Amino acid sequence: MHTEHTVTRQQKRRKSKQESAEWDSLFQQELRTQEQSLVFVKRMLVLAVSSITYLRGIFPEDAYRSRYLEDLCIKVIREDCSSPAACRTVKWMMGCFDALEKEYLQIVLIGVHRDPDDTNHVIESYQFKFKYSEHGPQMDILRNNSMEMSVTMEDTKKASVLLIRKLFLLMQNLDALPDEVYLTMKLYYYDDVTPPDYEPPGFKEGVCDSLWFEGTAVHFRVGDLHTPFHVLKVGVAAEQGRVSKLQEGNHLRECVQDSAQQSVCRLSLAQEVSEPCREDLLSEDGTLVLYCLSCLAETFV
Repeated sequence: MHTEHTVTRQQKRRKSKQESAEWDSLFQQELRTQEQSLVFVKRMLVLAVSSITYLRGIFPEDAYRSRYLEDLCIKVIREDCSSPAACRTVKWMMGCFDALEKEYLQIVLIGVHRDPDDTNHVIESYQFKFKYSEHGPQMDILRNNSMEMSVTMEDTKKASVLLIRKLFLLMQNLDALPDEVYLTMKLYYYDDVTPPDYEPPGFKEGVCDSLWFEGTAVHFRVGDLHTPFHVLKVGVAAEQGRVSKLQEGNHLRECVQDSAQQSVCRLSLAQEVSEPCREDLLSEDGTLVLYCLSCLAETFV
């Protein structure tokens, strides 16, 4: 009996150490400084973008390497992969990091579109919104009472795992993308602190500051992450016809906005459009109906 108890405790210790090592390989142990918080937010952005592109079949399997977070096997885009489109996405994220470091970046919008010559009409989009703080964020559950709580690494870990799980669930319940799709990325800034001539590496000044949906856009709020110095919010929008599985469970909140309304933030546009990102799925025909996506920014304020 004593031996079994000892073995069980040792097994639990080994499992705990293994889980800790898996977590530490992705994130730093503590978030005591702004630099540590910045690294954490960067890695979460990489994890989220990698998970989205992998689960949606955007890039080939060999464009990713495997990492583990608790019981989740997470695919992370490789910087040295053979896929030009995946490598370009990595370069775009490096441009995001530059704007993050300077605390200029407000929103990253990733659009999935069918026409390589038209990056503004999309069938799916993903939004990441960033906030910066010197004194620590207010926890969502307590905001109505104007209370603040300290954020521990354990809180952040739980929120991170939950966010990735939500992304997994959402990606697995979206209908298949067409056989040829392209990615575009737009960056929106905090205009009060961003120099008017600033453009991060890999980006140019944007002309059209909105994305438009082919069909009715359905918006999802995936979740928030808080550290003592940063807040990251993640949202997804998909064309209504691609969310039939989720509609059956009544999990959706639809948000459609007048197509004439424009976002007011200055933005940068990724300099190159990817080559076709997928070849294995059947395409879908549909009437082009335009809806503005800029209401996403208001949804996540």
